Amino acid sequence: MEKVISDIGIISENENSKDNMLVSRDCDTGKKRKLYIESYGCQMNFSDSEIVTSILKKEDFDTTSQSEKADLILINTCSIRERAEQTVRNRLNHFNSLKKKRPDITVGVLGCMAERLKSKLLEEEKIVDLVVGPDAYRDLPNLVNKVDEGHKAVNTFLSREETYADITPVRLNSNGVTAFISIMRGCDNMCSFCVVPFTRGRERSRDPESIVREARDLLDRGYREITLLGQNVDSYKWSPNSDLHGRARIERADERKVVNFAELLEMVAKIDPGLRIRFSTSHPKDITDDVLYTMKRFDNICKYIHLPAQSGNSRVLKMMNRTYSRKWYIQKIDSIRTILGEECGISSDMIAGFCTETEEEHKDTISLMEYAQYDFSYMFIYSERPGTPAEKKFQDDVPLETKKRRLNEIIAKQQEISLARNKKDVNKVHKVLIEGVSKRSGEHLQGRNSANKVVVFPRKNHEKGQYVDVLVTDCTTATLIGKTIN
Repeated sequence: MEKVISDIGIISENENSKDNMLVSRDCDTGKKRKLYIESYGCQMNFSDSEIVTSILKKEDFDTTSQSEKADLILINTCSIRERAEQTVRNRLNHFNSLKKKRPDITVGVLGCMAERLKSKLLEEEKIVDLVVGPDAYRDLPNLVNKVDEGHKAVNTFLSREETYADITPVRLNSNGVTAFISIMRGCDNMCSFCVVPFTRGRERSRDPESIVREARDLLDRGYREITLLGQNVDSYKWSPNSDLHGRARIERADERKVVNFAELLEMVAKIDPGLRIRFSTSHPKDITDDVLYTMKRFDNICKYIHLPAQSGNSRVLKMMNRTYSRKWYIQKIDSIRTILGEECGISSDMIAGFCTETEEEHKDTISLMEYAQYDFSYMFIYSERPGTPAEKKFQDDVPLETKKRRLNEIIAKQQEISLARNKKDVNKVHKVLIEGVSKRSGEHLQGRNSANKVVVFPRKNHEKGQYVDVLVTDCTTATLIGKTIN
């Protein structure tokens, strides 16, 4: 299963979970105050933490990796599942024990959980000083000042304009080789199980020229791979009239055309053939053949697509409001395999035990996995989230033990498929971008191939950031093992 890899410390609760944690690193430039920021959940949250750090660095904050040394502690939160919120609450209890020893520490909650619970965290539970939603990070200096003056502070305003296009992120979640670029914010897909439209607001896309500038700057600083991020990148659509924030506009905006995601991909790919491009996440209803053909034309656009299915049954998909059927999804898989070939990596999300799901419908999910031949998947039991359409309309009636058993069957099937897919890569040569030392041995390096698979090989004289050709000689369910041949 995929894990986010970083040289500053990522914790994954288990291989089938997105509950990763990112911690700010030590950076001492002599500024007066220390910021400790801890991030949970998806890559968008990690990207947001880099924006927050950039904003606060301009306000006389350095960063620290040790919460006990911090003047300001921020937790960037995830609300996608109940366990994610409970993890954050446990951390807040820990930070409040620090606050009893040092009452001058400011503790704040950012992100999706802040947006969902808002003032409850301040007024009812009284466990934080500061609550800031995903679109209000520019207001952080003002809110911190309010807390310094003895007041509680909250801003959870959801914007239809904010994209943070003009802010250069401080690269926290990076190994110096790979980096994220947020290309859009929010989500217009009202999936019945999901809180994201309520916590991150409506979709809005960044000026493409600001994205190209950021990618070019990363290349100049030695980065060799970028991931374009959005809740649904395939619905990226920028026009001069949509760039309301005004910070990244060019004077002759009326001469600029509407840019869709396929066109943005091409713009970024043309920066330099040595800069790899990835993107996440795609929605099955929006990904187009134009995107697939653009991927095919450019060698530096990685042949990997994360295409969440959530279920393999059309009735359940309709209840989830996914706006596609099993047949539609299979047609998208067929298009990927036809245009990009069998070696294109595909991953998915799967939910076990959604409301009213029957045993036969669960088997439809298993059979879809067999058809799609995913290289890996993120797999969960259904977790009812307060305020979502599913919570309001449907009864969460699948027993927990049944959910767990179905999840285990999904995991077992994915492990079987992953191993079979990886075995097909044995005795083949793969172009690998070296991301760093293997987590298991200092004598080995690791990187990923175009299909987003981790490849481990002897270190020799190779260095991080290099491209190498690796002959794969063995594999596990999660890793390809080989030796360099150039």
